[in-house]
Amino acid sequence: MNTTTQTHHAHASPLPRGLLLAMAALVLVALLGATAVRLSGVSIRAPDAQPVVTRSLHFLDRPDGGINVVDAQTKATVETVQGEGGFLRGALRVMARERRMRGLGPEAAFELVGRADGRLTLVDPATGVRIDIESFGPTNAGAFVRLLRPETTAAPRSTP
Repeated sequence: MNTTTQTHHAHASPLPRGLLLAMAALVLVALLGATAVRLSGVSIRAPDAQPVVTRSLHFLDRPDGGINVVDAQTKATVETVQGEGGFLRGALRVMARERRMRGLGPEAAFELVGRADGRLTLVDPATGVRIDIESFGPTNAGAFVRLLRPETTAAPRSTP
């Protein structure tokens, strides 16, 4: 009695072979393109518009957890940020971390630059690190826009 059973182990792909090859080729072309741009040194950023206003600022931690924003030239307190200050505090944390990694202290002021096209950039001249503030939306950019205005007073501002 012959009771052998044949099992069929062919694995049929749910996608046609041509489609899989096309997808693999697309991924390969994307990786090669990204590598070529990175190695060529070509800038992937749009060129900066001319600065319209620049303000040098120090951001000083307060004992109560707030932040004093001080104009580096006049030494006047521009604003006191109380509370969490989410975006502003997060942006400054990135800048401070970079300074610590390079063994630099908080002595050098940061530059807040307003550009002709409406963009806003926070620059750390000590490290070369920059954050394009407008990339994070108008609400987050608003935390920094206020700091550019010369009429900004030292009134405390609480943020959720």
